[in-house]
Amino acid sequence: MDHSGHGMMMDLPPFTLGRGLEFSGDPFFMISCLLGLGLYGWAVVRLRRRGDTWPVGRTVAFVLGVLTVALVMCTKLNEYGMVMFSVHMVQHMVISMLSPILILLGAPVTLALRALPTAGRGRKGPREWLVALLHSRYMRIITHPAFTIPLFIASLYALYFTPLFDFLMESRTGHIAMMVHFLAVGLVFFWPIMGVDPGPHRPGYVMRMLELFAGMPFHAFFGIALMMASEPMIGTYMHPPASLGIDPLSDQQAGGGIAWAFSEIPSVVVLIALVYQWYRSDQRQARRSDRTADRDGDKELAAYNAYLASLRTRGQ
Repeated sequence: MDHSGHGMMMDLPPFTLGRGLEFSGDPFFMISCLLGLGLYGWAVVRLRRRGDTWPVGRTVAFVLGVLTVALVMCTKLNEYGMVMFSVHMVQHMVISMLSPILILLGAPVTLALRALPTAGRGRKGPREWLVALLHSRYMRIITHPAFTIPLFIASLYALYFTPLFDFLMESRTGHIAMMVHFLAVGLVFFWPIMGVDPGPHRPGYVMRMLELFAGMPFHAFFGIALMMASEPMIGTYMHPPASLGIDPLSDQQAGGGIAWAFSEIPSVVVLIALVYQWYRSDQRQARRSDRTADRDGDKELAAYNAYLASLRTRGQ
């Protein structure tokens, strides 16, 4: 028996972690993940061949980010996620809140800007198009908190609590589009907050923390609403296959618990990354001040001491 036109067998055996992690490569996400890893690897090799360095930590973060996408989209988790809301919510949380953070810590845009060759005078190549995109009005809009925070919230409430979710789940194309949307929303939400890459909107560290905490509580509220519901709220999962042996309301409540608990994980990870970036920024600023002082004989300090001396002289 097919599930909503996906061509997937509904009579799946009861879910276990082992069954969920069995390989079942979705062609779209498998090709996308391999392409992403291949392009990133090519760029790193290109830098090193010309004698430049690239932090190993960034490479590790990017690879882990792509692998987390593959983990939830290229295994049987993807099939179970079509008929079990709790498994779907694991997919959603990972691909929208964990994968984007790891991918952004890999600084793929910075790597591309360093690896792509510059076009000749009067011409535009991939690097020039990328720079133009980064400075475009479009990027200023989609990375501004007035856009990213409402989008982040609407991706939960406007999707799950309206018929739109059931409509997208009716076809494989709709399901892929939804998952790509989750990943894209996570990227544009977290990019201005903790991304290493350059962007049109990059506020101070305190504002970044405020942006983070402005969006995260809504995930918790969403999870609590699902946990407290007295009946199934999402049509797609109201009638799970009998072979799974699950109750749809209990499964929905489990999914709500996952959404509620998972909202804390990225908050902690991003907060740690922000504090570390803040510390590194202060260290760099201190080193620049030291180099400036070495070059000019610390004229600023000498001027300040002279100012203090003049105040003492006036007071005598």
